[in-house]
Amino acid sequence: MALLKAREAVMKKFVPALKAQGLSAQQWRVIRALQYQDGLELSELSTRCYLLMPSLTRIVKNLQARELVVRKIVKADQRRSTLYLSPEGKRLFKLIEPKSVERYDAIAAKFGPDKLEQLYALLDDLVAVLDDGAPD
Repeated sequence: MALLKAREAVMKKFVPALKAQGLSAQQWRVIRALQYQDGLELSELSTRCYLLMPSLTRIVKNLQARELVVRKIVKADQRRSTLYLSPEGKRLFKLIEPKSVERYDAIAAKFGPDKLEQLYALLDDLVAVLDDGAPD
């Protein structure tokens, strides 16, 4: 519950700027992932965004309908496709990213940069310990 409570406290700082642009936090994760590495297959995007495939498929359909992402068939294998940010998706990223950075900076200033780094390290340790590949 403490992890969920912390996540909600952090997300409260980001959600208003996303909602103003008609985006969910999950849609923003997809846009950010494609901004930093365009041309990802759905499986890789799912892994990078920590989204289950059914959720990601729904999100991508929505982003495609809004012309924020473009799907391209892989020429070497017509069964595979990759996703790219459209020019409108890139414009939207450039609009939101400064606000996102501003909020990260505000969180770091309130919490303290050293404590934030320690928290990141502890969370990475927790993931490493729990992500042993064995089913629960």
